[in-house]
Amino acid sequence: MKSRKIELKRIFDKESLSDIFRMSLISIIITLAAVLIFGIIIKFADVGNGIIMPVNQVIKVFSLLFGAIAGIRCKRQGILKGAIAGIIYTLISVFVFLILGGELSGSFGFVDAVSGIVMGAVSGIIAVNTGKNKVSA
Repeated sequence: MKSRKIELKRIFDKESLSDIFRMSLISIIITLAAVLIFGIIIKFADVGNGIIMPVNQVIKVFSLLFGAIAGIRCKRQGILKGAIAGIIYTLISVFVFLILGGELSGSFGFVDAVSGIVMGAVSGIIAVNTGKNKVSA
C-alpha cells in the first residue's frame, strides 16, 4: 500500500508535470504548423473532402508522438504522462481551432477524448522506451 502512495506522488512531482506540459505544448505547436501546411496544400491542390479527416487524424498522431519524444525527459511512467498530456492536448487543440475558426460552436465528443488519451498513452510508452535516457525500472 505504501508503494502505491509513493507512485501517485511521483507522477505529480515537478519533473513529471513539466514533462506533461512540455509534451502538450510541443504537440500543439507541431499540430498548428502541420495544419497550416496542409491548409496551403488544400488551397492550391484539388483535394477531396474525404481526405481531410484522415489527414487530420494522422497529424494528431504524429504530433503527439513527436511531442512525447521531444517533451518527456524523465523516462518513467510514460503511459500515465502520455494519457494526461493526450487529453490536455485534445482539449487545447479543440479550443484553439474553434477560436481560429471564428466560432465556438464546434463539437468535442467522447471519441475525441478517448482517442486523445489512447494516442497520448501510446506515444508516452514509445517515448519512454526509446532514446538515450532509457531506464529499466
